Amino acid sequence: MSTIDEKLAKLGYQLPDEAPPLANYVPAVITQKSKLIFTAGHLPKNESGEIIVGKLGESISNEEGYIAAKKAALATLGSIKSKIGSLDNIKKIVKLLVMVNATADFKEHPVIANGASDLFVEIFEDIGFHARSAVGVASLPLGAAVEIDLVAEIN
Repeated sequence: MSTIDEKLAKLGYQLPDEAPPLANYVPAVITQKSKLIFTAGHLPKNESGEIIVGKLGESISNEEGYIAAKKAALATLGSIKSKIGSLDNIKKIVKLLVMVNATADFKEHPVIANGASDLFVEIFEDIGFHARSAVGVASLPLGAAVEIDLVAEIN
């Protein structure tokens, strides 16, 4: 078991298996020269494996949105692990995009996005700090509350 896997277990986090794509794309791509891995958008799932759905500012709370972002972040790590074998091979979390399914007047996007950002820093410490964009959108696939994609540098 890797050091990151041990840390995830100690913190009570479980990585989901890589989800099959919903359309014509792959869950993650590695560039060989730059050693970057780019994930596709990942949706949050609850403990039953169901997509966490809802619209921030309307049908779910900020706390639920924060948790959804954390679950989507775990999903990106599951896909990365399936491609590189061990999360200990992550050298740096580089860039995070968090899309928040929100009403037009919702203004708390950074609060929701912190669910993912906080997870990466909690797990990876200094190498978990990253650049980030958090945007509000009118809808997301399958009605998901959030969708995130990630860029990480790997060994």
